[in-house]
Amino acid sequence: MNFRYSVLYAAIVAVTGSVGMAHAADTIKIGEINSYKAQAAFLEPYKKGMEMALEQVNAGGGIMGRKLELITRDDNANPGDAVRVAEELISREKVDVLMGTFLSNTGLAVTDFAKQKKFFFLAAEPLSDKIVWQSGNRYTFRLRPSTYMQVAMLVPEAVKMKKKRWAVVYPNYEYGQSSVATFKKLMKEQQPDVEFVGEQAPALGKIDAGAVTQALVDAKPDGIFNALFAADLAKFVREGSTRGLFKDRAVVSLLSGEPEYLDPLKDEAPAGWVVTGYPWQTIATPEHKAFLDTYQKKYGTHPRLGSVVGYSAVMSMAAGIKKANSTDSEKLADAFKGLEVDTPMGRITYRAQDHQSTMGAYVGALAVKDGKGVMENAVYKDGAKFMPSDAEVKAVRAAD
Repeated sequence: MNFRYSVLYAAIVAVTGSVGMAHAADTIKIGEINSYKAQAAFLEPYKKGMEMALEQVNAGGGIMGRKLELITRDDNANPGDAVRVAEELISREKVDVLMGTFLSNTGLAVTDFAKQKKFFFLAAEPLSDKIVWQSGNRYTFRLRPSTYMQVAMLVPEAVKMKKKRWAVVYPNYEYGQSSVATFKKLMKEQQPDVEFVGEQAPALGKIDAGAVTQALVDAKPDGIFNALFAADLAKFVREGSTRGLFKDRAVVSLLSGEPEYLDPLKDEAPAGWVVTGYPWQTIATPEHKAFLDTYQKKYGTHPRLGSVVGYSAVMSMAAGIKKANSTDSEKLADAFKGLEVDTPMGRITYRAQDHQSTMGAYVGALAVKDGKGVMENAVYKDGAKFMPSDAEVKAVRAAD
């Protein structure tokens, strides 16, 4: 009996294995890892953007005569889980490439995994500078503008405010830490007499907004640099408004103009903050209008920044595979250097020096109109103009 079962099992494995191989030959599998449950506000629109791009690519015949296929996994916002599902996607699902991640710590974990496995990874969303600098490697590229780039977009606005005493508030993990380090460095370079008089760094998702706000009030800063986002941002804004923290005080803030975080605030949006974000209502470029019209028709709602990132990530992967004419990680790593991709934000380039794309961000001031938070006087900042020099990158990044 055991022998018969063994023969039968072997036959089943042989058949299903051949079917799996045929399926793999018909499609190009993108293994996508993200914190869907923990960061739903950003990642639900992100998933819609990916799906829209996938449909467009496949409707056009796919790449190399093969359709693109997305296989997604949730990393539970945990670096260990991110590595585990990356391994699962490669070994069980036989994906051709890896893509995604949201938080900087999970992005860094998969960046290291890609290096160890010599497997191609496009980091779509995480902003940590380390992904393309200290931890950068041949197999990892990054789409969104980094913390350095976005802070560099805000610093000239902060300098114009002519405030001497600054406080900082940020989530206490890689993204927040690197954001504040860059803000302090660039402010010192452009305004040597600047002073930093208060610092609050709550754990991500666990802010005691009352205590944080009161500590900043007690520090009596002239200006505040904020890097909080999502639910932490909403709690901080509401408590800060109640306690008068923002009254007659300058604030510059990362990400706060992104609809994912601005929309929930409604008429509580802190008017006057200078922010990076995505003012989808007022972007008049042809490429964005085409994206906006298609997205609204398909989903019956406006895009969020996550929508743009998800769409652009899939389009980047498609363009890279087409240029390489292969899904081989070595060939993809070569193809992505200098790769140009058309996105809703315009054409971007993945520069060879550090594998960072030139995607930019909008900078503007928050206001409340018709009971909703909006960005006013928003200007697109081309990411290529806010990157560190080749010499600076070479000093912190190991050679591929």
